[in-house]
Amino acid sequence: MATLRQLWVQVLIGAAIGAVIGLVVPSFGTALQPIADGFIKLVKMLLAPIIFGTIVIGLARMGDLKEVGRVGAKALLYFEILSTFALLIGLAAVNIFRPGSAISAHIAPGSEEAVARYAGAAHEQGIVPFLLNIIPDTLLGAFTGGTMLQVILIAVMIGVAASHLGAKVNGVVDLIDQMLQILFRLIGAIMVLAPLGAAAGMAYTVGKFGIGSLLSLGQLVLVLYGSAVLFVVVMLGMVMRIVGLPLIGLLRYFRDEILIVFGTCSTEAVLPRVMQKLEALGIEKPVVGLVLPAGYTFNADGTSLYLAIAAIFVAQATGVHLSLGDQLVVLGVLLLTSKGSAGVAGAGFITLAATLSAMPSIPVTGLALLLGVDRFLNVARAVTNLIGNCVATVAVARWDGAIDLAQARRQLTARERVE
Repeated sequence: MATLRQLWVQVLIGAAIGAVIGLVVPSFGTALQPIADGFIKLVKMLLAPIIFGTIVIGLARMGDLKEVGRVGAKALLYFEILSTFALLIGLAAVNIFRPGSAISAHIAPGSEEAVARYAGAAHEQGIVPFLLNIIPDTLLGAFTGGTMLQVILIAVMIGVAASHLGAKVNGVVDLIDQMLQILFRLIGAIMVLAPLGAAAGMAYTVGKFGIGSLLSLGQLVLVLYGSAVLFVVVMLGMVMRIVGLPLIGLLRYFRDEILIVFGTCSTEAVLPRVMQKLEALGIEKPVVGLVLPAGYTFNADGTSLYLAIAAIFVAQATGVHLSLGDQLVVLGVLLLTSKGSAGVAGAGFITLAATLSAMPSIPVTGLALLLGVDRFLNVARAVTNLIGNCVATVAVARWDGAIDLAQARRQLTARERVE
């Protein structure tokens, strides 16, 4: 009974039940999608105020504002290095195993319309529009319909202003802190529904797309999942060794959140809990507040793996030969386009469409081959993104001397933790 009370066990059981429902009664499994979407929306409605409050409190109480720029620069440098390695690993894997070479490309009727929507959204994205979109139309607009970066911008500006005002605004800062504690308590209550959300999400995935689509493109799925495991074990494991903390301990520490993301395909569903648990590791609040939300936008390691593999897969499946030089061009384009669609719904597919549009030799309509298994691929993307951002926050905190290593070791080596 003690084991069953643990959230990760409940989520795992829920996901297994959902998979069986989707397999046995596909129509019913598909109909459960609103439950999964509802759970994610319950969490997402609290993300903006939680991110805002965490950053404002951290900056207002930090004192030395030079640290903000230093932490931000280190985080962006780390993000770029790890994302590049993820692209290179994906590129190597797709060339070694060539999952698209055995496929005779056949575009299903009606798929062109879905691809056209993503391609149209891709043309609307770019570096300049992306940068302008960081600035919200109104102050409150960042909270009602904006992106995470807009909330971060507003929070940093207000946090810096509060830091300059000092003791004059202590009452306001304390009030924000108290509101933040209420929101975190509310998140704890919502997490009770996580097993139900995971069950519904898994039932929808299996019921909607079926095992057949997974088997038909099974090699592609295996290449992405294998590359994700390799990236986590080798690259992120090396980062954690440099930090001086165990990767296995970190994965066990965040097992609840990893399983929730596995079931719901949404990293946003666990962002508030991850922030709390990173602070419990001994990482300073301002570093968590800056690095983790920014990482959700700029440090999508799993998405980078997917983009490299999917772009070359489409070329292989459609009979397009790409030389090493051509593939390096694809890599260069991905380094740019992967930043241009950050924070956009369906960003993975939109970025891929933008990349293929920049490579005339690869038909954009080849994206239709991925539609049937994209939900399965998204599981690997989301879980890898989550683990990558947890490691990134720990690494940047260690780099900046903003983590209590003794406390972190105690947390990560403990066999069981009291929630």
